[in-house]
Amino acid sequence: MNTSTPLAERLRPSTLDDLIGQEHLTGKGSILRTAIEQNLIPSMILWGPPGVGKTTIANIIAHTLDVPYFQLSAISSGVKEVREVIDQAKKTIQSILFIDEIHRFNKGQQDALLGAVEKGIITLIGATTENPSFEVNAALLSRCQVYVLKSLQEEQLVQLLHQALKKDILLKEKNIELKETTALLNISGGDARKLLNLLELVVQSIPTSEKIILTDGCVMQVAQKRIAVYDKKGAQHYDIISAFIKSMRGSDPNAAIYWLARMIEAGEDIKFIARRMVIFASEDIGNANPNALLLANTTFDAVNKIGYPESRIILSQCAIYLASSVKSNTAYMAIENALDTVKKYGDLSIPLHLRNAPTQLMKDMNYGKNYKYSHNFEKNFINQEYLPEKIAGKLFYDPGNNAKENELRKFLKDRWKNKYNY
Repeated sequence: MNTSTPLAERLRPSTLDDLIGQEHLTGKGSILRTAIEQNLIPSMILWGPPGVGKTTIANIIAHTLDVPYFQLSAISSGVKEVREVIDQAKKTIQSILFIDEIHRFNKGQQDALLGAVEKGIITLIGATTENPSFEVNAALLSRCQVYVLKSLQEEQLVQLLHQALKKDILLKEKNIELKETTALLNISGGDARKLLNLLELVVQSIPTSEKIILTDGCVMQVAQKRIAVYDKKGAQHYDIISAFIKSMRGSDPNAAIYWLARMIEAGEDIKFIARRMVIFASEDIGNANPNALLLANTTFDAVNKIGYPESRIILSQCAIYLASSVKSNTAYMAIENALDTVKKYGDLSIPLHLRNAPTQLMKDMNYGKNYKYSHNFEKNFINQEYLPEKIAGKLFYDPGNNAKENELRKFLKDRWKNKYNY
């Protein structure tokens, strides 16, 4: 292998036994390993975070089966390239087409795959970091098995580092001691490809000596100087969306627009940006301004219809509105508090009067007995218990201090003055 090839590529496993992580899919007796061993590979979508092995698994499948293997990137390929591959695949008994970032294919591009997948002309392996339920059209998704890849755990990433130092043709010739790993792990964010390439960058940046000792300090020193070069192909993806979200949360539309422009210039997926704004509208604004969610959801629909470059204007309008809106995270905190309670107390018994009673047996067991229908009472309200007895009176939603939620607080306090501390 060419020594100028990045470390992550030099170390890419060629067998399942060499793969670190994803044991639920590729370990002994697992569903995907069994399919490979039996040469019964379905078309599939590999869904998971960056750098967890999606491309590697596709390569291993092709290598193990020893069949023609075609690879396309949805960023740079379209219907023309897909049809060319299908024409070549028709000349073979079995061919694999791997499409990286398949979520970037539009409906027309995905439709071009349907016939070939259905007839078995190609076995499709698509890789995506986005939920395929939203990003892959239903017709194509129904013809594929979805495999979910998990984030690599810290011990697996550390194992990967040691493997690189021991097995790589270049690194094993150097006297390297991996003394600290925290900085490498934090900067790479669980992305194995990013981790290995950062390791190589750090090693190359340290003056040659008898022994190279890798510490958090030397990693940070190199990363701060050259991380932009290292990230030139989009590894800042999560850092920039984080800056974008935090700028909107901090009510700074100018900063939000700057980070939005950075993402647009880098060719970020517009649906990814719009989806994050929908989440933000509930998580950081919520009922302080319910219109925020409406606008964010409309933005998501609109950019899907319009596409680049005009969608930049729609994204800009929404980002400015969200950044300039009153903020509240009470809806987010409410569900987190409720989830914590569920984990703490488990499946508490549902009060009998709240249970459904579709059969006589259930009625005989007092299901639904003494339930009071709110609309039969003044103000469409009657004070009755809706929580399990063990957590009765527990407050999950505490309205924020803003005009809209103060109205909600007043309403709830009037109804529940003898129960909840509003």
